[in-house]
Formats: sequence, C-alpha cells, structure tokens
Amino acid sequence: MTDSQEAIEVRHDLQTLAFYNLENLFDLLDDKRTNDNDFLPTSVKKWTPKRYDNKLRKLSFAISSIGKKETGKHPAIVGLAEVESAKVIQDLIAYKHLETCNYAYVHYDSLDERGIDVALIYDTTAFEVSHSEVFRIHLTNEQGMPDYTRDILLVSGFLDGEAVHVIVNHWSSRREGEKETEPKRMASSHKVAEIISNLRLENPEAKIIVMGDFNDDPSSNSIKNLVQTANLYNPMDTLRSFSRGTTMHNRQWNLFDQIIFSTNFFESTPNKLEFDSANIFDEDFLKLFNGKFKGTPYRTYIGKKYQGGYSDHFPVYAIFKR
Repeated sequence: MTDSQEAIEVRHDLQTLAFYNLENLFDLLDDKRTNDNDFLPTSVKKWTPKRYDNKLRKLSFAISSIGKKETGKHPAIVGLAEVESAKVIQDLIAYKHLETCNYAYVHYDSLDERGIDVALIYDTTAFEVSHSEVFRIHLTNEQGMPDYTRDILLVSGFLDGEAVHVIVNHWSSRREGEKETEPKRMASSHKVAEIISNLRLENPEAKIIVMGDFNDDPSSNSIKNLVQTANLYNPMDTLRSFSRGTTMHNRQWNLFDQIIFSTNFFESTPNKLEFDSANIFDEDFLKLFNGKFKGTPYRTYIGKKYQGGYSDHFPVYAIFKR
C-alpha cells in the first residue's frame, strides 16, 4: 500500500466529494445501548486492537486517495456509512494518511439497532459548516413495533465559499428480501424529497447533493422516484454494468452507493461550482486479487471469518469545478 500519486499537480479549481460505506467500523468498547457484541476483542470475530488499527490504516489510505488522480489532493467532503461512534471517526481522521487533511466531522447517534450511523468528514480549509441536523425515518415491523434504521444527515455549508447542502443516507437493507423491504426505502426516498422541498422553500436555487448507500440501484423505484420528484440528476445511472458496481451479492454487481445532485450544478456561471465527472473508486488495491471472487471488494470480514481488507463496498465520488 504505497502512495504513487504524490507528484500529481494539485488542481485548485476542482473539489472531490465522496461517499464510502466503511463496513462496520466499530470501536473496541462494549456499548450497552447497541448490538455491538460481534465487534469486541472477546467476540467470535475477535475484533482486536491490531485488527482495528489495520482497518483504520487501510480506510485512511483509501479515503486520502479518492479523486487524487484527477485533483492531486484528498476529497473536500466524504459521507460515511457504518460508523459506530464519534470515537471511530476521530481515530480515523487522526490516522497518518488523513492527519494532515484538516478533517473535522459531523456525527449524530441514531437509534439503529446495529448501532451504526452515517457521518460526514470535511476539510475545514475547503468547507465551512453552517448548519447540520438529522431526520428520523419512522418505520414499523410486522408486529407494529418501531423498526429503527439510520437517520438521514443534512449538512449545510460553504464549499469554496459557495452555499451547498449535503444529504447523507444509509437506507434500509434488503436482508428480508428486495420486494419485502422496498417500502422502507421508499419511505426514506420520500423523506429526502421532503428535505429538498423544504430547502428550496428557503432558496429556490439551493445547490443540493444527495449521497449514500441506498441499498437500491439507480434503476430502482426509490431512486427513480427521488430523482424525478426532486428534479435531480444521477450520474451513476450509466456506471453500473455486468462487470462493475460498488458491492457484490450472489455474484451480481449492485450500484447501491451513489451521488446524486440538483441540476443547477450544470449551469456554467463564473466562479460557481459545476459538475465535472463522477465515478466508482474501484482501484486494484481495494479488490481481491485472486480466487473465485477476484476483482470484488476486499472485505474486512466474510461472515465471522477475518479477511483483513477494507470494506465490502467501493467508494463513489463526484468532482466539481469552478
């Protein structure tokens, strides 16, 4: 794991925004409020200080590299999923590959049953936070009891001096079946559309970026509904293929991780941010390099078996220029 990108010219007119599902970034402490028993030194998974440190090392290197080939620098903003606590974010941004990146973070504890949340890290020299809040998704299970999932995080601020709103998501999984769980993701889709509508009531020209692990593809109803209802553009629409995605399930690629944004990022106005490009960050170092799953994400665990990799998802990113 070496950094061969140091010589790339820094492009001050470009900024990278990224999203990364970190695959269960848990600390080593037993939190009585959450179901973190799998991620303790005494658990079957043997989540030890050495393994935690290895994951921080790998994730910090991966994050520092996103968009670097194009911009010569680390991302200005990174949305995160599957972080247990503020502590793991602090440990991550203090790690050697990120310690000089001037990252601060926004994080709120959610009521998610697994104890995992979304968060945002940002370079304080590029992005200034003016407001943040979370929105709860009210779901019920088959017994009519509350079914807690991750909150939706809204962070508003100024990217290179321009007002933008970033909405970070991690929608309900497909664990009980795609169709069976679709209403949960549709509820999140409607909530994001509502958040966007309210932002536009305050400012009809609001520039909005929606990112996350949606547990749905660009062609899924929940995503299509959001794009159409909120008049957004999804650059990820064309990136998924038979041989490419951000996560693999049952030997099929999915593009659950996406960055979607308001169409006013296409307006070419002097000194205003506009969309440049978007991609999956699926560099070879993030992949398994042999075996029957060669080319898929190099994971930390498969079931209870430790692999020592990065995550079961590839990051995604979008580059904006001014």
